[in-house]
Amino acid sequence: MNRLHWLSLGIAAAVALGLHASGLAAEAEGDGKIRVIVFGAHPDDCEIRAGGSAILWSRAGHHVKLVSVTNGDIGHWGMAGGPLAQRRTAEVLEAAKILGTTTEVLDIHDGELMPTLENRRTITRLIRNWNADVVIGHRPNDYHPDHRYTGVLMQDSAYMVAVPFFCPDTPPLKKNPVFLYSVDSFERPNPFRADVVVAIDDVIDQKVDALLTMESQFIEGGALGSAERAPKTEAEREERRKVVRESFKRRFAGTANRFRDKLIELYGEEAGKKVQYAEAFEICEYGRRPNAKELREVFPFLPNP
Repeated sequence: MNRLHWLSLGIAAAVALGLHASGLAAEAEGDGKIRVIVFGAHPDDCEIRAGGSAILWSRAGHHVKLVSVTNGDIGHWGMAGGPLAQRRTAEVLEAAKILGTTTEVLDIHDGELMPTLENRRTITRLIRNWNADVVIGHRPNDYHPDHRYTGVLMQDSAYMVAVPFFCPDTPPLKKNPVFLYSVDSFERPNPFRADVVVAIDDVIDQKVDALLTMESQFIEGGALGSAERAPKTEAEREERRKVVRESFKRRFAGTANRFRDKLIELYGEEAGKKVQYAEAFEICEYGRRPNAKELREVFPFLPNP
């Protein structure tokens, strides 16, 4: 399959969910709702890192779009290319139904993302077309080059989204969004700083249900799995689902415990101590720098102090 086919596939997937990006942005502009766009390097990164917050925004009627910057076409031990990209696109479309979000998969090969001018324009146009108030992506220090360059491209768009003669075919934003990094555990050259920690206890099962639709990754093992370790029967697959569900819950419980002090600061001592599962975000200094009041406006599910 050629690259034009994959571009068509991404557009068709968006249409299937009623998600013409620029048209929806125009329709929703001025409706008083928050508009969030999340960039993940592969079809699963957005859902892992921000799926719970996405549910909370969506439940309140806000608009959330998840963008997989590559198509994930080498992310499996036993299949690759067009068939895998199609499969992974189908998985995130199914996850979007559970999360209540829009989703899009870009026509870029897995493992080949580069911080080029063309890709900077693509990310800038996506942010503008979505009329984003909040932009979320990876930090640029990460183990995977696609993760790093997704973070670089997001950063590089943080100023350009408001510059009229950059991508003049797309109207510039009238305001600079809040740009956020999603959580990671890397320490060098600088550790992640949790400026916002979101309690996701009420939506943890819904989030994990969405992640379990990505069987190519979490049931079959993704790029580093093997035929020997993959489940052979439906009973084995079901057992694997249970193991993965508990593993994800431990992961998001770990986030809550890691940033317990911030949860107490944001939710109060009594509520903050009770939070079991969380997602965390760091403010990128290249976008709008919200104060505490503005932060609660874009995260309206945080309690008022």
